[in-house]
Amino acid sequence: MKRVAIALPILIAGCASTVPVPDNLKPLAQEKLALVVPAKGVQIYECRNGNWAFVAPDAELFDRAGKKIGRHYAGPHWEAADGSRIVGAVKERADAPVSGAIPWLLLSAKSAGKEGAFSKVTSIQRVATTGGVAPAGNCSQPGSQARVAYTADYYFFVSK
Repeated sequence: MKRVAIALPILIAGCASTVPVPDNLKPLAQEKLALVVPAKGVQIYECRNGNWAFVAPDAELFDRAGKKIGRHYAGPHWEAADGSRIVGAVKERADAPVSGAIPWLLLSAKSAGKEGAFSKVTSIQRVATTGGVAPAGNCSQPGSQARVAYTADYYFFVSK
């Protein structure tokens, strides 16, 4: 019996629209939306010189049906279950419209792994964020960490 991979193509179907974003977070005209990937995890902060410093994200990635399809971690990297992986670099940011949420971002992306679901992604929007903001106030134990829960939707764009 021939097995057909259908999970990731289903992600692409029905992803025709995006949430309203500030102009500086819009992808290039030559890019199109390929995937919408909800994430749930933590933003990790470390106490440095009395202040909380961002270290890395640690999140699971899901399809729209709630099935785990990958993970998001330091780099920042997004890695699909098929082993394809991209690394991002922040191009633009905007305050989240919700208080207490990490900023919305536009990141450039390049493949950092094998061919697969994420390998053709050229840019990423992080939108619809909740939580994830560094703890309030100063910290007193250098090297201590805080793991702050967050959610976000990652919109993956590819070249047209």
